[in-house]
Amino acid sequence: MAEVVLIADDDPDVARAVEINLSLEGYEVHLAADGDEALEEAFKLKPDLVVLDVVMPGKDGLEVCQALRADPRTANVPVVLLTAKSQAADKVAGFGAGADDYVVKPFEPQELVARVSGVLRRSTQMRDLSPLTRLPGNFRIAAELEDLVKQPEQKFAVLYADLNDFKSYNDHYGFLRGDEVIKFTARVITEALAAHPSGLEFAGHVGGDDFVVITRPEQAEAVARDVIERFDAGIRKLYDPKDAALGHVEVDNRHGQAIAHPVIGIAIGIVTNERRTLGTQWEASAVATEMKSHAKRHEGSAYEIDRRRA
Repeated sequence: MAEVVLIADDDPDVARAVEINLSLEGYEVHLAADGDEALEEAFKLKPDLVVLDVVMPGKDGLEVCQALRADPRTANVPVVLLTAKSQAADKVAGFGAGADDYVVKPFEPQELVARVSGVLRRSTQMRDLSPLTRLPGNFRIAAELEDLVKQPEQKFAVLYADLNDFKSYNDHYGFLRGDEVIKFTARVITEALAAHPSGLEFAGHVGGDDFVVITRPEQAEAVARDVIERFDAGIRKLYDPKDAALGHVEVDNRHGQAIAHPVIGIAIGIVTNERRTLGTQWEASAVATEMKSHAKRHEGSAYEIDRRRA
């Protein structure tokens, strides 16, 4: 489905020129002649991006941008400002109003198309980033796997990791300290992946304490071992000294009994398409999940790799 762009400019020649160039690039374009109409159309259309002329009758572009940012229906819609003003103070005012980019008139249509495309691309990427770890989320993970399974000649490995006894840590210390464990895990995973370059490096955050790594099969076990080594070397620093020394935290069960839970470990399941065909992203995910379940049966951090032929 085409991305929707709303253009607000009181100069019909400029608006029409922008409309033609964006339409040729495959965007669905709608026009507004002033600030009030721009707001009305934005609330109705929920566009993917708004292009605003700064100088318009009624509400100017800065006021419209501020109103878009203040309304939950459009708060996250990217905005590109068009203006004849090129002074630094004017640009600061535009960004202060919430604009994502700024194009000075007169401009080449190709420049505006490139700016619109760039802002939309960055916006899409940012929406799918975990706000906690800044790693790509489910959408990007699925897209990466889908691309790989469509290329059977591409050899790849999927590592699915999650944490053992993370809930007990959260219950004992609270979710804010739990968030620090998640950020620490993301850092460990990305550092281990970077330490074993293969030409295929991807790390994603499924959510909670679940992570996905994609690499080449020949690096998969090295990455898993490195993740475990880094994780186990650092996780006790996130415990209170007394609990770290004891090697556990005590959390009451539903009967009020104190139960000792060991220091968090990381479990990793690995699947590759070296020995078996992975026809869909769902199959890759399912086998990696199965292997992770086997890894969780071990005491402490561990990984398991699928070595079956199918």
